[in-house]
Amino acid sequence: MYFYKKSLRTRIFLSMFLLVLGASVLIAIVTVFQYQEEAQDYHRDRLLRKEAAIRENINYILKTTTYPVETAQIPLIFKDKIYEIKDIHSLEIFLYDLDGNLLKSSKPSFFKDTVSPKMPAFALEMLQSSPTKNYIKEFEEGGQKYQSSYTYITDSYFKPLAILNLPYIEDDGFITKELTEYLYRLGIAYFFMLMAAIAISYFLSKYVTRSLKEISEKLSETRFDTRNKKIHISDTPQEISLLVNSYNGMIDELENSAAQLAASERETAWREMAKQVAHEIKNPLTPMRLTVQSFQRKFDCNDPDVDKKMAEYTSTLLQQIDTLSSISSAFSTYAKMPAQQDETLNVVKISKLALDIFNEEYIYFFSEEEEVRARFDRTQLVRVVTNLVKNSIQSIEQKNPTEPRIDVVVKMEETFVNILVTDNGIGVPEENRTCIFEPQFTTKSSGMGLGLGMVKNIVETYGGTITLHSSEEKTTFKVSFPVML
Repeated sequence: MYFYKKSLRTRIFLSMFLLVLGASVLIAIVTVFQYQEEAQDYHRDRLLRKEAAIRENINYILKTTTYPVETAQIPLIFKDKIYEIKDIHSLEIFLYDLDGNLLKSSKPSFFKDTVSPKMPAFALEMLQSSPTKNYIKEFEEGGQKYQSSYTYITDSYFKPLAILNLPYIEDDGFITKELTEYLYRLGIAYFFMLMAAIAISYFLSKYVTRSLKEISEKLSETRFDTRNKKIHISDTPQEISLLVNSYNGMIDELENSAAQLAASERETAWREMAKQVAHEIKNPLTPMRLTVQSFQRKFDCNDPDVDKKMAEYTSTLLQQIDTLSSISSAFSTYAKMPAQQDETLNVVKISKLALDIFNEEYIYFFSEEEEVRARFDRTQLVRVVTNLVKNSIQSIEQKNPTEPRIDVVVKMEETFVNILVTDNGIGVPEENRTCIFEPQFTTKSSGMGLGLGMVKNIVETYGGTITLHSSEEKTTFKVSFPVML
């Protein structure tokens, strides 16, 4: 896998290099095995040739001897002749009877020091069972390889008289020397071939990747929002030409798509702006309607606190009217709707004030602090709280619990202030939790799904975060943003 992550030029270079190197190593290994097999065949053939020559000498002696040609007379027949045969063929000779007992040896001290008076039982058994009446045993002793041949000696009537044993030492000095010289010459040849392969692979990879590099540079410069240049390369392989033609065709299609997309984006942006403006206007209209209805239902001209209540109703209406005014003035700037007016405010006081427009008796407000100062737009903080509470009210209305409850809690956590809105409504399904803050996402039959997305944008503008924790029992939205130190 690491090899495929390399550049094409590097892969071509390494492939050529490894191919020649692998071929040279493979040929060297095959050569060594071939020489070993040839050496083994050479020694076996040489032993068989010596055995045949010695058998001829033995047969001649048996024909010319004055002793009776019998097994018991073998030591007398070859008393002196065995040493002559040894000197002629430079090979030790051992003669055994048909039961494997030693009769005569060319080594005077052999019986006493080095050789058992009995022929090895396995050799006698293999010789007797051999259809050719010949057996060769290969073995190694003291780091030296040996071969030992066993065959029958017969009289003129082909009656077995004795067993001839010829021990043969495999001398590989000459063959090893030849192998070393051959590998040396082969190594020199492959060294020059390897150098040539390196040079060829370098220039070949450079030639192949030159066009690809130019295409890569053009691709890296390609931008959707700019006019891109086509590629014009001459003297390129057919495959590269096809790639260049495909790129140039893609550039033409990209320009057409860019023009169509630009028009579509402008249309979509105006539609989204219109949707969000409508949603933002609807947010203050709802509390204004609720306030007027509450005023109409509860107003009593004889109430001693009529002036105070009138001031509260008026303040609430003016606040929502200001929100409508800010939305109207910021209509031309979609990303900053409504325009942000950073100010130092008391988060506890503004959050509690935002709840005054709601008439639900199951909404409760708690705060561990009486005052928490932060830099935030007053109108947008109210919109954050009211949107979250409205979302909780709608969640409760879908579930209709026996004891509905919404808790709005403001508390400090190190250098951040947290606003937690918790309800025991229907909750948020697990599959919707990752996309609930996306614009236009909604699970309700009405509305455009801009509320929570708007809240997220407002909070993140002030360096804060909004998170969701939902279960079957309760759902909590947590808004966190920095406080003033």
